[in-house]
Amino acid sequence: MRYWITFISILFCVAVNAQENYSELARKALETMRKAKDESGYKKALEMYEEAFRIYPDSIDGTGLYKASVLASELKYYDKAFQYLTPLAAMKTDEDGYLGWSYIVGNSSESEYKNLLNDPRWNALKIKAKKDKEQFYNELKEQEEEFYSIATNNNLNNIEDENALYEKIKNHNPYKLKKNRDYSILFKVNDSAKTSFFIHLPKDYNPEKKYSLLFFLHGAVRGSVLSDYQLADWNLGGWNRFYTKYAEQNDVILVFTDGSRQYNWMSPDDGFFMIPEILKLIKNAINIDDNKVFISGHSNGATGSFSYLMKQPTQFAGFYGFNTYPKVFTGGTFVENIKNRSFINFSTDKDYYYPPNANDDFTKLMNGINADYKEYRYNGFPHWFPQFDESEPAYKILFDDLTKRKRNPFPMEISWEFDDEKYGNIDWLSDIKLDTLTPKANWHKELNFEITKWLEYDKKDSLIVQEVDKNAFAFPRKSGKIKVEYSDNIFRIETSDIQSFSINISPEMVNLKKKAKVYINGKLYFNEKVKYNREFMLQNFENNKDREQIWVNRIKLKI
Repeated sequence: MRYWITFISILFCVAVNAQENYSELARKALETMRKAKDESGYKKALEMYEEAFRIYPDSIDGTGLYKASVLASELKYYDKAFQYLTPLAAMKTDEDGYLGWSYIVGNSSESEYKNLLNDPRWNALKIKAKKDKEQFYNELKEQEEEFYSIATNNNLNNIEDENALYEKIKNHNPYKLKKNRDYSILFKVNDSAKTSFFIHLPKDYNPEKKYSLLFFLHGAVRGSVLSDYQLADWNLGGWNRFYTKYAEQNDVILVFTDGSRQYNWMSPDDGFFMIPEILKLIKNAINIDDNKVFISGHSNGATGSFSYLMKQPTQFAGFYGFNTYPKVFTGGTFVENIKNRSFINFSTDKDYYYPPNANDDFTKLMNGINADYKEYRYNGFPHWFPQFDESEPAYKILFDDLTKRKRNPFPMEISWEFDDEKYGNIDWLSDIKLDTLTPKANWHKELNFEITKWLEYDKKDSLIVQEVDKNAFAFPRKSGKIKVEYSDNIFRIETSDIQSFSINISPEMVNLKKKAKVYINGKLYFNEKVKYNREFMLQNFENNKDREQIWVNRIKLKI
């Protein structure tokens, strides 16, 4: 028995070493390919790939076949090019999750294989690839239709009684079992742009149970392009492996979104609507706990998470970021808005994106306003911290917080500042309009701090400290601010540079049998009973699909 265990162990080690050695040879071949400036360089790179294929035939991967086929095409070695292209195109997916047909009919295929286009073998591959692509998209469409299918179509419009309608919305559950755990869903950005989101369900998803949901926003948005589909291999492993691990342990739904330079969650503002809109689509299909929806991200994605906290937090319970740049890049950064929710930042001391000294000062600012903010510093790691196994404890912290945290749908106090009326909404305050012609109230102050040091990589890829002179935040436009609190049917409100707003009313926060009083800057503006408004209830639920924040009417106020 011991002999067989030893023998199997040896075989395993040989297999692992073979894979490692193949990977090393392929890496060196790729480096040679990238540095090649002429035909001799391409020949050398191809020879290196072929040597790796010869020595380790069982380790040949899609990336190797792809690079070797491109090199052979460039060198006009037609038979060799098709020798590598044919098995590559036949792959359902390669080791990185790329589809075989995409190498033949992808956006760059004809430029990469320009020397093969007149060969009949190319046309045959292309015909097969087009069929494979059509089949793939047909399957995606079928899966998407199944994802959105529901058990019952409860028509709320048929319910005339307001109290009954309220209870029906609160207990709305048209959901049914799903055939799969993973779905790639098409999302229309506008008439000319499409993207996608990928949703990963817990094992044994039960439509009778409400689930927590976590959005992940990716980084490097300026170098990204929109994709109309996503695959599990792109999202669930690699840098995201710990999201997958801890979501599995805690029955959390994961949603991976796809942004680009133009449409993203950081800058410009064109794509900022996407996450709330995707959430609404998901709520049409999956049983989500409205009080347990969260956002996380890395780098630009972490900045996006922070931006939703600053600009549009109503639908979310908490926010997280790995290597965050805590700033709104489309307007003012009104950090007191964090007091409506929470943020946890996982930072590193070797980060070029945002320096540790600035994180220290930001944490001091957060502590000074008693914000629900925590920073966890991991020393010795660069910006790409999630790549390392040592990042796992951070994910455990994140999911420990996520499992305990719930949104309070009816907070008794709100403080909200904004400079763009698109974001003049927070929980039970809505349609807040600015009045930028009046002077600010004395209590309406800007919060900021200076950054004097920044980390940068020099020409030798060494991290050095640069002296800088910059403010942490910019305030390009005049803002308005509103502070509100309520108890016992009485609302007391202070405003600065605000001309009008609405208070959304729920029977969970106001006794509808009694008058509600609203005082604005010490003056009584409203003193009446609030009645159910059936049309308003229906429209509000249609807009956000929220079964916790159900507004039965609103009080419109103009100062």
